[in-house]
Amino acid sequence: MSRIGKKPVPLPKGVTAKLEAGTVSVKGPKGELKLRLVPEVEAAVNDAAVAITPREESDRARAMWGMQRTLLNNIVRGVTEGFTEKLEISGVGYRAAVQGKNLQLQLGFSHDVLHPIPAGIQIVCEKPTAITITGIDKQLVGQVASEIRSYRKPEPYKGKGVRYAGERIRRKEGKKK
Repeated sequence: MSRIGKKPVPLPKGVTAKLEAGTVSVKGPKGELKLRLVPEVEAAVNDAAVAITPREESDRARAMWGMQRTLLNNIVRGVTEGFTEKLEISGVGYRAAVQGKNLQLQLGFSHDVLHPIPAGIQIVCEKPTAITITGIDKQLVGQVASEIRSYRKPEPYKGKGVRYAGERIRRKEGKKK
């Protein structure tokens, strides 16, 4: 039995949910998102909450029950509050700037790295060394942050690179004489 799956997902004011052919559509003040349910679970939409229940008593159905409820909860949170990921850049001469529909990164390579900004994502650079990624889709926000970080991961000797805000880098001792 899934403990998280038993709880229905509450719908805040201003958020509506519709169920059509195995797809739950959630509309809120920030936009609209859809979730295609796996065949092992089904949904019931009330005016105040959405409940997910398994169709059968199999291991896969119980595993999908909690996961689908969590994905639905992320969608409801996304259309009401949105999601934010912050990145920090450290290193001499390392900087970022938004230019039109691209994020321009200077990360110590011989050329600038241009990362296209996908639809539904907003990127803001408050300082040249701070990047804020916002959007309503949690998966897409995390994916974009991960892609930007992968251009130059923080290295353990000097700590240079792109890292998540609050990420702690394990530092190594350098060469000894």
